[in-house]
Amino acid sequence: MGKALSVQNLSKEFGGGGEKFTALDNLTFDVKCGEIFGIMGQSGAGKSTLIRCLNMLERPTGGKIIFNDQNIADLGEWHLPKIRAQFGMIFQNFNLLAQRNVLKNIYFPLEVARNKNTETKARARELLELVGLSDKCKAYPRTLSGGQKQRVAIARALVNNPHILLCDEPTSALDSSCSADILNLLKSINEKFNLTIIIITHDQYVANEICDRVAIIEKGKITEIKKIKNRKEAKDV
Repeated sequence: MGKALSVQNLSKEFGGGGEKFTALDNLTFDVKCGEIFGIMGQSGAGKSTLIRCLNMLERPTGGKIIFNDQNIADLGEWHLPKIRAQFGMIFQNFNLLAQRNVLKNIYFPLEVARNKNTETKARARELLELVGLSDKCKAYPRTLSGGQKQRVAIARALVNNPHILLCDEPTSALDSSCSADILNLLKSINEKFNLTIIIITHDQYVANEICDRVAIIEKGKITEIKKIKNRKEAKDV
């Protein structure tokens, strides 16, 4: 199993002088192709800063992020849109566009990338079927439940056929039943497409339920990387 991503001595600082704050402190870890890799920690540990650095929404202060044999942390701004297109992103608060229906929300990233063509709607409809919302293509976000909104967000994150799916607390805004459904959907996507998933969470249940390995982060440092036995055993059956 090869590496989907390699993080080497990654640091991120905010501010300067006496106001400098170190959000990420010399992090090093690898994510294997096709695994579900968790990053777990409490609020303020640096989880969200880390995931934003991985797709270069935040530029690291130091270190390397090796993806497709290149250090994307050194790339100029003009290269980043193509890199970001290879990282699907799911947010805890869905980030759907209220004025667009479900189908248009899903293919919005293709419009932004100016890739809209005759296959765009067909691709969006395929993804709607994948997430179990084939009957909601003309619905607007205000009419959907939280779980349905997150399913739309997952479909949108997959529309560019990303190499890696980044999930920032994807179940924290949902009740326990919806959370379980979303985790099962992510597991099925991982298994069907062998898609590498990196999931940020503060919840041990989420880590145990979905992750192959978990990195524990505290005060901007990784203190431990461990395998999740139940998940590994289930995959081996």
